[in-house]
Amino acid sequence: MAAYAARHAATFGRFMVMPNVVPPPVDGRGVADYARAVEKAVAASGYASAVLPSFKLVPGMGADAVRSCAAAGAVAGKYYPAGATTNAADGVADPADVAAELAAMEEAGLVLSVHGEDPAAPSFDREERFLPVLDGIVAKHPRLRVVLEHLSTAAAVDAVRAWPSRVAATITAHHLSFTVDDLLGERLDPHLFCKPVLKGARDREALVRAAVSGDPRFFFGSDSAPHPRAAKEGGRAPAGMYSSPVAMSLLAAAFEEAGDLGRLEAFCSEYGARFYGLPRNGGRLRLWKEPWTVPAELDGCVPPAAGRVLGWRAERIG
Repeated sequence: MAAYAARHAATFGRFMVMPNVVPPPVDGRGVADYARAVEKAVAASGYASAVLPSFKLVPGMGADAVRSCAAAGAVAGKYYPAGATTNAADGVADPADVAAELAAMEEAGLVLSVHGEDPAAPSFDREERFLPVLDGIVAKHPRLRVVLEHLSTAAAVDAVRAWPSRVAATITAHHLSFTVDDLLGERLDPHLFCKPVLKGARDREALVRAAVSGDPRFFFGSDSAPHPRAAKEGGRAPAGMYSSPVAMSLLAAAFEEAGDLGRLEAFCSEYGARFYGLPRNGGRLRLWKEPWTVPAELDGCVPPAAGRVLGWRAERIG
């Protein structure tokens, strides 16, 4: 945790910690303990970076547990469909199973953060197949703010645009930068395996258009998920990319290629803060054009674009 938190804090002045850890934070004490552990790691890094706690939405946890999570400082609860991703076996099989918890989140003003995939569907169809489920949640909870995390398809972009303004979405640097051909085209690259899985060029182009559109419902989320190299290169590679060390370089390249570099700051630093009702960060990040080679390994993990030359560098200057 110390290395991963330091690497993230070196670029980002604020980040939300996801709750699919073991054991998961599902009550106020769990949220507080997890936040303290991450804050301790950030403090040791020498960087100032605010930690935004979240909790895992688990069937049976109850409305009182949700309220205790809010009292402990959680700003969001994360909905993982059961079995959809890493450590999600205890997730939600049916929204009806967490109806009381969702109502409590709505009452407390918490954001529902959603990993939007149907694990019963074929891998490339999972995000699109989950959209009707989320549509039902949005309809049944008219005051609930929702973030559909890490979009990967044009269908999800269209769905977000059709929902009311209290529904937003994050887009990752890796979904803006890579396609399934980078994952599978020449040879399998397990370090580019994530969920939702990378899609084709048409979907990537739709994500880029949404990211550079200036629509405040689309904003950056790193979804940085480090896994040790040995685990990634073992027999059953876990899903997740260690994207935080290269995210800003990839984003700058994607926005520059789209001809909208001037909209990068709002995508990264304004829209998400506004949606969550948070003040904008006071620090500054310097981006400049300079070729650099991404290391083959960082903190025991292989980052996206390892060994490749990227054209932008990033550095916190305050």
